Amino acid sequence: MNDTDRRVVLTVILTGQSGSPASYALFQNYPNPFNPTTLIPYSLPVPSRVKLSIYDLIGRLVLVLVDEAQNAGTRSVSWNARNVASGMYYCRMEAAALDDPGRSFSGVRKLAVVR
Repeated sequence: MNDTDRRVVLTVILTGQSGSPASYALFQNYPNPFNPTTLIPYSLPVPSRVKLSIYDLIGRLVLVLVDEAQNAGTRSVSWNARNVASGMYYCRMEAAALDDPGRSFSGVRKLAVVR
């Protein structure tokens, strides 16, 4: 291989973008699997009523992490699972725009608690 055969790979990472997110999203928690704490990130394009809940595998409500009106933006909530058994859980996010309740979102992510 000579000098003319070399290639450069450039990776661009955008940070600190201004403005509100373009859409609702419930992102995958990290770390996953986790013990005992994880962060669950989500985004709201407009001020919204948000409910973020944790369920076990058979659908029983374990905990409500968020249940309030929030401004638009990207944020995360921490879950400390020290009081639950190892296993799989579901995180469900429900959100509705404050000025247009017909504009809503529902999403689910799988979380793994390991001991």
